[in-house]
Amino acid sequence: MKGFCYNNIKDDIAENVTKRTKKGTIMDEKRNDNDFLMKPKIDFAFKEIMTDEKARIGFLSAVLKIKPEDVKETHILNPYLGKVHEEDKLGILDVHILMNDDTEIDTEIQLSEMRVWANRSLFYASKMYTDQIEQGQKYDVLKKCVSISILDFELFKDQEEFYSSFHIREDQRNLLYTDKMEFHVIELPKLPKERKKDSSDVELWANFINSEREEEFDMLAKQNPYIESAYKKLQIISQDKEKRLEYEAREKAIRDYNQSMYEAEQRGIEAGIEIGEQRGIEAGIKNMAEAYQKFGQSYKAAKEAVQEKYPNAEETLIDTIIQDVYNMQQV
Repeated sequence: MKGFCYNNIKDDIAENVTKRTKKGTIMDEKRNDNDFLMKPKIDFAFKEIMTDEKARIGFLSAVLKIKPEDVKETHILNPYLGKVHEEDKLGILDVHILMNDDTEIDTEIQLSEMRVWANRSLFYASKMYTDQIEQGQKYDVLKKCVSISILDFELFKDQEEFYSSFHIREDQRNLLYTDKMEFHVIELPKLPKERKKDSSDVELWANFINSEREEEFDMLAKQNPYIESAYKKLQIISQDKEKRLEYEAREKAIRDYNQSMYEAEQRGIEAGIEIGEQRGIEAGIKNMAEAYQKFGQSYKAAKEAVQEKYPNAEETLIDTIIQDVYNMQQV
């Protein structure tokens, strides 16, 4: 870590403790602790918010573009589908909801970029769909499955819209093949910087999920009664000590995972650079050998020139490349 000094940090802590003691700011710390609000885009917090039925109905109606009053009843099913592959280091903490018409909805938040997200969401939607039927049952028992992805990265980099919905349709005539499966994607980084007075409900919800400050939550809660209910739930769980510990553990797990992935990527880049340098050396040796051979220079002369140019190159590598160029064996 660049510029890290334990003694400096220790001195800063001691200085801050002294300042707090002198100014009597312990109450300020307590007040700040009471002001703590979880980030809704941390999946643990979002799952807890969705346990509020009014918030749940408001969110689903906004994303699915249906009237809230048309959603008669919803139930949260087991939010853990579990780890299916070892690549899912944190497992899946999603919200699995059953609608009153038996439609199943799976909502998942992904903070770090995942290039294969479309494949992943298709896999889990398909699993949700096929899990409905048992051997010997008829296909008419299958109900609609909906996947909602809330992403903190850009999945469709050539598109500006933050919200996309996908259905299975015929390419030319837009004919619906089946309504049994659909996908909704919210890309948080694409949210408009300035909010309009006539913002859609799905945009308001996306902003709520992406918010971190109290004033942002307050403003959004005033614009939508369902978001207001979600905000009240957020305030309650944020002051629950046990839930806060779970939230912080989850946040740390996500942060640690992202850091480990970043470090692995950096190691890969460094390894790639090393490989590139090695290949560059090999190409350089070959070019020199071909030049010496072309102008009638001896194998020995070529080797000496190469060793002078690439003093750190292994002799066996040099011999192998020059021998290949001269099409001869060293005597």
